[in-house]
Amino acid sequence: MYDYDIDVRKPIVVLAVLIIIAIVVLVNGLTVIEAGTRGVLKTFGQVTGILEEGLHIRAPFITSVTIVDVKTQRYEVKATAASRDLQIVSSQIVLNYRLDPTQVASIVRDIGIADYERRIVDPAVQEALKASTAQFTAEELITRRPEVSAAIRDILEERLKTRGVIVESVSITDFDFSNEFSKAIEAKQVAEQDALRAQNELRRAQIEAQQVVAQAEANAKARLEVARAEAEALRLQRAVLTPELLQLRFIERWDGVLPRVMGGCTPLLTLPADLLTATVPLTPTTTGAFTP
Repeated sequence: MYDYDIDVRKPIVVLAVLIIIAIVVLVNGLTVIEAGTRGVLKTFGQVTGILEEGLHIRAPFITSVTIVDVKTQRYEVKATAASRDLQIVSSQIVLNYRLDPTQVASIVRDIGIADYERRIVDPAVQEALKASTAQFTAEELITRRPEVSAAIRDILEERLKTRGVIVESVSITDFDFSNEFSKAIEAKQVAEQDALRAQNELRRAQIEAQQVVAQAEANAKARLEVARAEAEALRLQRAVLTPELLQLRFIERWDGVLPRVMGGCTPLLTLPADLLTATVPLTPTTTGAFTP
């Protein structure tokens, strides 16, 4: 009875062991590659292929898979370089990059996933910054920052594309200069502001002077027009005032009293003959004069 139970259990144990082994083999032979990653397949430690996203079946135990992230990575570093005018500049560089999915096998084989930033990316960024900064003066590094970033990106793209790294963007987040240069920049800005202020004041004075001149010219022109009008009025008066008219105006305003003292420069009154021959009754006044 005892031997019979052992004989019955033995196949069950063997079957269970086989099932466990099959599960282990199956699990070991299946590999899932997540989105944004690639799998580098190794056979006995040698790189033999690249696995795309999805489910893959591979030979168990003799193969292994190294997962490589090919999504965009951010690398930030602070570097020091010299400008074209020999000013020491400290820069903060932000690099966005990703690994080329078609070259992940060479990266794993030649560089390694754990060290590629330290061994490949960082030296390239340092060299690109130094080479680009040397093309600009310290002042141009500030005023022409987009051009500096573009120069750094061009150098990085050329250096990293052969190592399986794709450069997406380069940003310069900060520039630090020496204290002496910072003071010189501040002094220059103050001088430029003072010069601009003086220029604005000069322009305002010129405008005010032009306004005064224009006003004076307008006043002179107005006085000239008035003088011309008065001269024209006098000319017209002279044209219509004949001697006869003047004599008539004098007679109209004469009160009939003759000057009591005549001589010197006293003008003589000339009367028309018809007025002298006219009979006009004269009335003696208290002064001895006669009025008509």
